[in-house]
Amino acid sequence: MTHDEWLERYRRAWVERDAETAATLFAEDAIYREQPFQEPLIGREAIRRYWHDVTRPQSAIELRYGTPIAVGRRVAVEWWANLLNNGSPVTLAGEFLLTFADNGQCRELREYWAVTTSRVQPPDGWGA
Repeated sequence: MTHDEWLERYRRAWVERDAETAATLFAEDAIYREQPFQEPLIGREAIRRYWHDVTRPQSAIELRYGTPIAVGRRVAVEWWANLLNNGSPVTLAGEFLLTFADNGQCRELREYWAVTTSRVQPPDGWGA
């Protein structure tokens, strides 16, 4: 699978809150670093559990990506998410740095994000 296909599957998994599908996007021994100062999640099963827990209170999820930048097996991409978390509006603006295996599964995900407790649209020029 290409990185564009991977990103679309990830988007769909988040919108549908589908932890099983999300987990299949990662290598069995993948590293998922959701926060830079926390220990990473290691392995597909840890990623599946994280996804199950973190997406459970979410609804009305809208996720869009900027234009990915790819160099070899690494891809950097901005993302913007509007959603409800426990019924309250939230906007997340973030970035993924992804490393892919030959088979198209993600070997490592690093993300950085900021959150605000309201619904905000991306600024002009975002994602270009």
